[in-house]
Amino acid sequence: MGQKSGKSGGAAGGAPSAMPRALYERELYRLQTELVKLQEWIRLQGARLVVVFEGRDAAGKGGTIQRVAEHLNPRLARTVALPRPTERERTQWYFQRYCAHLPAAGEITLFDRSWYNRAGVEHVMGFCTEEEHERFLRQCPVFERMLVEDGILLLKYWFSVSDAVQEQRFRRRLEDPTRRWKLSPMDLESLTRWEAYSRAKDEMFQHTDIREAPWHVVESDDKRKARLNMIAHLLAAVPYHEVPRTPLSLPERPPAPSYQRPPRNLQSYVPDHAATLLRRGH
Repeated sequence: MGQKSGKSGGAAGGAPSAMPRALYERELYRLQTELVKLQEWIRLQGARLVVVFEGRDAAGKGGTIQRVAEHLNPRLARTVALPRPTERERTQWYFQRYCAHLPAAGEITLFDRSWYNRAGVEHVMGFCTEEEHERFLRQCPVFERMLVEDGILLLKYWFSVSDAVQEQRFRRRLEDPTRRWKLSPMDLESLTRWEAYSRAKDEMFQHTDIREAPWHVVESDDKRKARLNMIAHLLAAVPYHEVPRTPLSLPERPPAPSYQRPPRNLQSYVPDHAATLLRRGH
């Protein structure tokens, strides 16, 4: 589940990216513009797109998902990051709770981790039985072939990160109070189980890297490059085209001579915190 050591020259905890920020931001905006065109094509075609994001902890999945979804219509493009299953969900068919989040016509679903939890963390940490794990490996290809046969566009991305860069990112999360919520005891446990996770990923690929829904590996030691590479691949994988839009123009605002705004002292305003900073010279 990611390469061992090796290059760690990514936009990670302190390591500079090989991708200059200006070039990265310019190309990211271009790709995000294309994603908007893709979404409009999906809406009008009534297509259904599922994108699965998997990989080791701190591999950059969350940041990439944010960039993919940033300019999309949230009514049509939803990010699904399910919590641990409830007691009732534990008694259901394993794939059942994921089926509830599959897209309808014209929609996109981005899975921030997915049914592959069973092949990774659940298997390595002992949260499922060996029988449940083996059943998953048998059923998952069948499940995904059913999705594709029904017309769903299914893309699966595995974000690969080296152990050195993963540890850098974990340290950054420990030191940054705005990122600390991203780090859990389960994440730290993954540092001591690197080999077990690697073996689990290899076995998962062996069973689920199928022709109808292959895995696409994203090298993510450099976060900027990983985001651009993943989005560019997604756009190339879907046969979309720009859809002509109905021209729009702003209408003239009609006068409202009979309306008078209520006095300001009758309403409660948020204090001007920004003004206090300016006065202090910050």
